[in-house]
Amino acid sequence: MKLLNWILYAFLYSLSLLPLKILYLISDFFWVIVFYVIGYRKKVVLANLNIAFPEKTDQEKRAIARKFYRNFTDTLVESIKVMSSGEKLAKKMFVGNLDNLNAIAEKGKNVQIHAMHNFNWEIINHGVSMLLKRPFLGVYQPITNKFFDDVFGKIRSRYGTKLIPANDFKNNFIQFDHERHLLALVADQNPGDPAKAWWLNFFGKPAPFVMGPEKAARQRNTIVVFANFFKVKRGVYDFESVLITEDPSSMLPGDLTKIYLKYIEERIKERPDNYLWSHRRWKHPYKPEYAENCLEPLNLS
Repeated sequence: MKLLNWILYAFLYSLSLLPLKILYLISDFFWVIVFYVIGYRKKVVLANLNIAFPEKTDQEKRAIARKFYRNFTDTLVESIKVMSSGEKLAKKMFVGNLDNLNAIAEKGKNVQIHAMHNFNWEIINHGVSMLLKRPFLGVYQPITNKFFDDVFGKIRSRYGTKLIPANDFKNNFIQFDHERHLLALVADQNPGDPAKAWWLNFFGKPAPFVMGPEKAARQRNTIVVFANFFKVKRGVYDFESVLITEDPSSMLPGDLTKIYLKYIEERIKERPDNYLWSHRRWKHPYKPEYAENCLEPLNLS
């Protein structure tokens, strides 16, 4: 098995040495296969779009889906490219300005960044980790396949990001707690237990949101920043951040999550093909026993 893993790694690394123009041709090929032939999670994608955009025609939603899959396959080949690319290419692909985020980080407190499932998170991770003046910590969901978990772990930590697995966050975070840092959390992650989640109407349909990001911010009273990133053109990504609060401990439970929900809905509406629609945001059905965690009247029709 180790030999096969080395062979696969060598193959992926060899691919990463190809020019981006060639890799995008490969992406074009796989886009056709994934969207038109295999239909990878196509039912999930279209079902999600039906929920989020009931006012759009089937043709409009299918157009969003096509662009989504192109972004999806581009992300795959760009992630492979990062295995061997230097800082010059990484900076060329990332055009975000971090002056605002660095200024916030100099306020003398830790910063918690609430991000979302946008493209291309791998490129954004590299750009942010290279340009931040404070240590950058990223919480991630380990991949079940250990080989790919190791590969993406190397890719994501290449420019200094310190990775913390979400399934053992408490024990792994201790080593970083003594130094000033910026901690990135994907706050629209599906909760492991929907009974221990905040419930809100996401695009008009009840969906659970993890409590962890808000809970950590309020307990530690860290500065909270919301982050959005998106494709400017093929191979070029931008990043923007918005300061939400410097004193989350003064906020009522659930308020931060409600603000976050409104923020991501607005960002998704701006660039609907930029969101990870294969991610099952409405995976868990609402049950009456979740009522105590409802932050607003839910649309149960």
